[in-house]
Amino acid sequence: MSAEDLRVAAWFCRWCAATAADAAGTSRMKQDPRVVPQRIPCTGALDPLVVLRALVDGADGVLVVGCHPGDCHYLHGNYRARRRLTVLRTVLETFDLQPERLRLRWAGASEPARLVDVVNRAAADAEALGPSAARGLSPAAPPRSNGGKKRRATKKD
Repeated sequence: MSAEDLRVAAWFCRWCAATAADAAGTSRMKQDPRVVPQRIPCTGALDPLVVLRALVDGADGVLVVGCHPGDCHYLHGNYRARRRLTVLRTVLETFDLQPERLRLRWAGASEPARLVDVVNRAAADAEALGPSAARGLSPAAPPRSNGGKKRRATKKD
């Protein structure tokens, strides 16, 4: 795997991590471009199956960054994320899919330097691990059908 092929899927809490990422960008701090972040309302809302799907679809690492424990805008979201990702890590270990590819970290809105460090470490660690064993486990999606129903004709004006 070349360094350009590396991809780390990331989910950032919109209240803390995404705000820190915006501050890091405004300050022109260097973040690894191979980490692809997505904003979510809260890390507690992240479905573990979405994380698993990211690994199966080719991500070489997963990074979830939320508010510090006790600082969640939704009260218990970061605790929920920690429990869910701990269970997912156990599932990955059961199937020999390197649970160390999954990271959960905390970063406050006022910590852009910490966020940049977390992002760059996640990319470096994923590169050190090499290509994910989960990559390519997903079969091609079957074509969608409409259940055998005939298509309804539409009028053209």
